[in-house]
Amino acid sequence: MYTCKDSINLLQSMLDGELSPEETRHLREHLAGCAPCVDFLRTYRATPGLCRKALAQKMPQEVSAKLTEFLRTRIKPAP
Repeated sequence: MYTCKDSINLLQSMLDGELSPEETRHLREHLAGCAPCVDFLRTYRATPGLCRKALAQKMPQEVSAKLTEFLRTRIKPAP
């Protein structure tokens, strides 16, 4: 049986279908008895969609201008 750390490290491999049947079984056994890992898996699966939505949104022009001005005053040009 896997620990929480083991399970988190193996999630992407499981979602990509890269685990052996035995590894998948052990991981599923852990997930069946570990609510925190199930919650982590739920958010892990949701992250790409949330990122796509965030990237699709345009920053308001005023915010963009203020951010650009702020960064220009803080970032030193390369020599």
